[in-house]
Amino acid sequence: MTDLPGATGAVLTIDLAALADNWRTLAARVAPAQCAAVVKANAYGLGVERAGPALWAAGARTFFVALVEEAARLREVLPEAVIYVLGGLLPGNGEVLLACDARPVLGSRAEIEDWADFCAARGADLPAAIHVDTGMNRLGLTVEEAQALGQRGAGFTPSLVMTHLACADTPGHPLTALQRERFSRAAAAFPGVAASLANSAGCFLGPDYHFDLTRPGIALYGGAAVAGTAPLKPVVRLEVPVIQVRHGLPGDTVGYGAAQRLGRDSRIAILSFGYADGFLRAFGASDGLPGADAIIAGRRCPLVGRVSMDLTAVDVTDLPEDAVARGDMAVILGEGILVDELAAHGGTIGYEVLTSLGRRYRRVYKGG
Repeated sequence: MTDLPGATGAVLTIDLAALADNWRTLAARVAPAQCAAVVKANAYGLGVERAGPALWAAGARTFFVALVEEAARLREVLPEAVIYVLGGLLPGNGEVLLACDARPVLGSRAEIEDWADFCAARGADLPAAIHVDTGMNRLGLTVEEAQALGQRGAGFTPSLVMTHLACADTPGHPLTALQRERFSRAAAAFPGVAASLANSAGCFLGPDYHFDLTRPGIALYGGAAVAGTAPLKPVVRLEVPVIQVRHGLPGDTVGYGAAQRLGRDSRIAILSFGYADGFLRAFGASDGLPGADAIIAGRRCPLVGRVSMDLTAVDVTDLPEDAVARGDMAVILGEGILVDELAAHGGTIGYEVLTSLGRRYRRVYKGG
């Protein structure tokens, strides 16, 4: 990524004030539980060096990342934060965790034994979280393993016991209540240790799911936490330049594979971005299958043909002749186009849209 003016035509604007407001909204919703912030994957693609301090200024004090490297980056800008590493403990990572004062989330007996040995070798009781699997079947101890650990002791003092909801974004899914019941049994084996169940969607399930600490992620960044419900404030705006406006005749095809054939005299705006910028190939259009929209001159215009690596075509036939010209900007996210709408065109989720945002955009931060 470069910060040189004009070096890249596309502009990604990140609204740090909206990010902070979203955290405050969630913190008020889950009180008296504490509200942490998940900033893994470079703060969902938005830049952890800017997002982290904005969330800290809003009041967040506990943060979750996925990797040790992410913890080290976050520690550079947040010297006082509590940082948990969700990816667990890899062999040899103890020293790195200690150096950046980060806490591993331990999800297996081997990890727990390794951390206990690491603590013993240094004569220190270093904090760590215990991850319990309550239905995701991904990481974590079984409920029975967690109960046994709570009874016999871990060789260090756990600072958090947590699990992860698998289906909380689907209202009424039976697994959600089952996970809460399982987690309650596991957490009871660790009296006095803070418990954490709720992700973004869990924050909207009510006090029974909040426990001591909630861990919102996608909701902070303007994505919908629960299917069919409105998200909080949008945080990103993406604008890309028009580099050419060209004419097409009925029967002409557009883009690779001749995937879409024009049915009328058409004007096509060519945008300077594509899947190398994180605009997924699946967002394109073909005969009988509409793609995503772009907003040009204040109006929605449909994509036409496949998205290619560096270029994307948009049908601007319905705009006045003088409404769009080379150098104008098309809005891809913003002005009513939210990350979840865009994601739906590609059969994916807002998480993938945000974390795929490319390095070639000029990033502009406001409100921080």
